[in-house]
Amino acid sequence: MNKVYITNEQDRLSVTPALRGLIRRAITQALKYEKFPYNAELSVTLTDNVGIRELNRKYRNIDRETDVLSFPLYEDGEIDDSEIIEGEPVSIGDIVLSLERAETQALEYGHSFEREAAFLCVHSVLHLLGYDHERGQAEEKEMFSRQEAILKKMKLERK
Repeated sequence: MNKVYITNEQDRLSVTPALRGLIRRAITQALKYEKFPYNAELSVTLTDNVGIRELNRKYRNIDRETDVLSFPLYEDGEIDDSEIIEGEPVSIGDIVLSLERAETQALEYGHSFEREAAFLCVHSVLHLLGYDHERGQAEEKEMFSRQEAILKKMKLERK
C-alpha cells in the first residue's frame, strides 16, 4: 500500500478530507498507470504562492511562484533494486503544491479546482518517476499524453 504524507502549510484554502483523498487518489492512479512495481512513499506539502516562490528561488534559482515542485529521490526515476527492503515502501520523493496557484489556474483554464489539483499531483508524480517535459518536445508530448490518460481514468479529463 502506498504511503502519502500530506502537510498543510497554508491557510488560504481549506484542506478538507475530500481534497486529501483526491490527492492520494491522483498519486495512486499515476503510480498504477505507470506500473510502479513497489509500494511508494512520498510527501505532499500544500503551500501558497509565497511559500512555493521561496522554494523555487532556493532550489531552482527561479525567483517566481510556480504551481508545483517535484523533488525526486532517484535520478531519472532509476531505482536501485539493491536498496529495496522487502515489504517496505520505496520513498520516491516530495511534492510541493501551491493551492493558491492551483485555484488561479483552474479559473484561467475553465475547469474545477479538483481537476487542477489532481493534474498537478499526477504531473509531479511523473517527474518523480523520471519524466521531464523540459528535455524536449518528444518527452513533453509523452508526459502530457500520460497525464491526460491518467486523469481520464479518474474521470477528470478536460471538458
